[in-house]
Amino acid sequence: MSQPDLQAAVDAEILVRGQAEGQNGPEESQTAHGAGRGSSVAEATARAIAATVWHSGRSQALFVDWTEFGRVVPVLAASPGAGASVTAAIVADALQLAGQSVLMIDTADPNRSGLARASAVDGPQVPGPHPAIRIRFSWRAQALLARTETTLPVLAPGMLPAPRFWRPGPRRIDVTVVDIGHDPWRVGAHPLLGAGAWLRGGKPAPAPILAVRPSAPSLAHAEQVLARFETWTRLGTITPPVQLVVVGARRWPATVTATAGIRVQKLLDGAVFLRPDPELAAHGVTAGVTPSRVRSAVLPMLRRLELLPTDKPSRLRTPGPKDQARDKGGRAHDRPHHRGMAEPATDTTT
Repeated sequence: MSQPDLQAAVDAEILVRGQAEGQNGPEESQTAHGAGRGSSVAEATARAIAATVWHSGRSQALFVDWTEFGRVVPVLAASPGAGASVTAAIVADALQLAGQSVLMIDTADPNRSGLARASAVDGPQVPGPHPAIRIRFSWRAQALLARTETTLPVLAPGMLPAPRFWRPGPRRIDVTVVDIGHDPWRVGAHPLLGAGAWLRGGKPAPAPILAVRPSAPSLAHAEQVLARFETWTRLGTITPPVQLVVVGARRWPATVTATAGIRVQKLLDGAVFLRPDPELAAHGVTAGVTPSRVRSAVLPMLRRLELLPTDKPSRLRTPGPKDQARDKGGRAHDRPHHRGMAEPATDTTT
């Protein structure tokens, strides 16, 4: 078990014991959590991690066939709060509104996820690699949003299911946008397991995006992340970030780019800027479609990465008043209604 997974298992035990102690007192807390019975939350978490790693190892390969997921677009943040979830939502919305069949994958612990409110209604669950781990599929407009859920207190990094568990049944996928989030340093320690598996090279080749803030500290973090990936890149194990996205700015502030390291400098010329948006700043990613004024900034990037056709501009349509909820089940555009849309896999539980 890796050090981060071991720490997560211990944290889970401390969390549960602390909650029980606050409710029942120290002596009752020990009895409630199996003192003397050879069972604990830490042990349960360790078993879930071991099961997930075992399933991941069964299909371990350096070169992955990503065909069932279309083009894979992992989105990383150089540091906490850099905007990986916002970037992932904007990219996914631009693609789905351009007519692409999109799968969004949220790799974060549900309690720490920037996409926790990205769908209006929770969908069904499918089994994961361990009984305590499941994947829930929900609709975000016409995109399918998948996130991990667990009955354990903490979702450890090693508990994240391998890519094959995220296949949404027979539904055709053009692009899979993966929110790897703000911990690429941990991902870089062993990118073949957990969220890092989405960086593995293959065909079609993934197109990783690195989100940063317009500041010298953020660029310093980005340089460290790229340096950490360098060994795995030389081995041909992973695909390094090919695109830099600057969140919350129209341009670089004066003197900031002068602090960029040699690895970040290679990405500066093609950087995409997501302008500041009051709605996103105040509410984050919600079930509503991201504003068109920020979506438009990523369209040239999506064409350059061959995620959208380059022959003509994409026609985006933002849902209007007629697309709003017509019943208590949620908004109309949060349910599958367009041609060719299918429900997730049928062997699900709610």
